[in-house]
Amino acid sequence: MTHTIRTTGTEDARTGRTGQAPPAAHGRKGRVHRAWWVAAVAAPAVMGAGTFAVCGASTNGIMWSGFVPAAHDHGMPPTVAASLLALIGVFNVAGTVVSGWLTDRHDPRLLLALYYGMRGVSLLLLPSLLGPEAHWPLIVFVVFFGLLDVATVPPTIALTAVRGIYGEGGGAIVFGWTLAFHQLGAGVMAFAGGALRDALGSYDAAWIVSGALCAVAAVLAPAIGGPGRAPRTGRRTARRTGRRP
Repeated sequence: MTHTIRTTGTEDARTGRTGQAPPAAHGRKGRVHRAWWVAAVAAPAVMGAGTFAVCGASTNGIMWSGFVPAAHDHGMPPTVAASLLALIGVFNVAGTVVSGWLTDRHDPRLLLALYYGMRGVSLLLLPSLLGPEAHWPLIVFVVFFGLLDVATVPPTIALTAVRGIYGEGGGAIVFGWTLAFHQLGAGVMAFAGGALRDALGSYDAAWIVSGALCAVAAVLAPAIGGPGRAPRTGRRTARRTGRRP
């Protein structure tokens, strides 16, 4: 009989037939609200979202949306331009893996500053590299930009998804909103790039604007404080104790 009561009680708790809301659901809601409020007033989260918006603007917003038509404006066949864009996608896999390895060992803020700085320089140089053929300087750009394309993601996660700051499970929520700003930046830049092309007859101004935005992000990245130190402390503690952070 005791076994029956225990089984029934467990089943009722699992299926919610007791008429009470499951405690886990209330806990998840509380974590979401807490993460929102903490992130809204936390400078690291706000600045992280701002720099990640620049990431979206300079990749999805202009590169993935404007590279093929911009190359076509310079006489390059669309199939060749699309192949170069696909090559960027291939190299961004390697760049992301290496960036994750570096993020585990170095300050993610400095890595972000380096990535955005190099990305900005490459975007400023791109208008002078485009032409009717895929010559070797353009191929070097494609490889270089591909390595940087998604390299900003690991250090951004390290700076925003910090459990010690936003609570258990809160870091993932904060990074989710940070990613929303990435997509917002991409959408705004995609529209702005097309508008500049229609108004000026080329994408040159769009490349310059995106490069300048990357320069701003490179300056802001080292100033992202607080959570930038938490992941490194957690990793050192994990190494001493033999447990995962």
